[in-house]
Amino acid sequence: MTTYPKTEALMRRGTEFLGCEAAILCGAMSWVSERNLVSAISNAGGFGVIACGAMTPDLLDAEIAATKALTDRPFGVNLITMHPDLFDLIAVCEKHAVTHVVLAGGIPPKGSVEAIKGGANPAKVICFAPTLALAKKLLRSGADALVIEGMEAGGHIGPVSTSVLAQEMLPELSQEHVVFVAGGIGRGQAIAGYLEMGAAGVQLGTRFACASESIAHPDFKKAFFRASARDAIASVQVDPRLPVIPVRALKNRGTEEFTVKQREIAGTLDRGEIAMAEAQLQVEHYWAGALRRAVIDGDVENGSLMAGQSVGMVKSEEPVADIIAQLMNECEEALTRRKA
Repeated sequence: MTTYPKTEALMRRGTEFLGCEAAILCGAMSWVSERNLVSAISNAGGFGVIACGAMTPDLLDAEIAATKALTDRPFGVNLITMHPDLFDLIAVCEKHAVTHVVLAGGIPPKGSVEAIKGGANPAKVICFAPTLALAKKLLRSGADALVIEGMEAGGHIGPVSTSVLAQEMLPELSQEHVVFVAGGIGRGQAIAGYLEMGAAGVQLGTRFACASESIAHPDFKKAFFRASARDAIASVQVDPRLPVIPVRALKNRGTEEFTVKQREIAGTLDRGEIAMAEAQLQVEHYWAGALRRAVIDGDVENGSLMAGQSVGMVKSEEPVADIIAQLMNECEEALTRRKA
């Protein structure tokens, strides 16, 4: 097996935390980060993460079982904090002794972190931190590790770039805590820079979306191969009362339809037909359906083509093992040049 001594030394805290060989997590992409891609990433030495998204507890139960049948290596499960069945989903993860649970989509509700860490099969908790203040609060509340993700990422995004977040947060947090960097990472040279700044590892989504093991429709993958960085745009918030987290995706008819959908949901809020929590949940269900149309059905015009700005670096279908080896090689070469 190829070794990457400089990279492995800087990733050691991350690999020990995750239980894998390369501290490269796969971002949880609904309909894409399922049993096939997740197991392939873990089998290749990285760390796969199942995207639970809008799954019911029964569906997640089946997905975890199917993933375990394909790999005996550690993998994680990403849960959306606003999911109405969050605690049932946590119980499913505990049942299967999932080693790491990633909480995304907002501040974890009361008792959720304790439920993950305190069961019969306690798991480590990874949270997303868009600001330094929230990062410190999450760590005080029991998060075992953080992902700081910049606005270059695909899917739900914050307002600040990865490079700025890394400069602000890594010097403050990385000496005492495990911190992964995400957003806009497409090559190993960028990984080298974040590792040198103190990151324990990185998370990539877009780079893996078109892997050979990804079940995404061929037309979905072709849309990625054709795209450039500027084609991955952030959604626009229509109504300030509806705190919709922006989503980055390739521009198509579906991005325009989301603007219309927001107006519809805002109208139901105006008429008092639904509460704010339900309005936000409707937005999440919209994205789940739009993603399925693109990823599974191949409707690249009306579905959601969630992609980060690194999409311009995705040019062909490659096996997961080759992607991870390429990233590690690029990182090692960059670190070697810098040491020299």
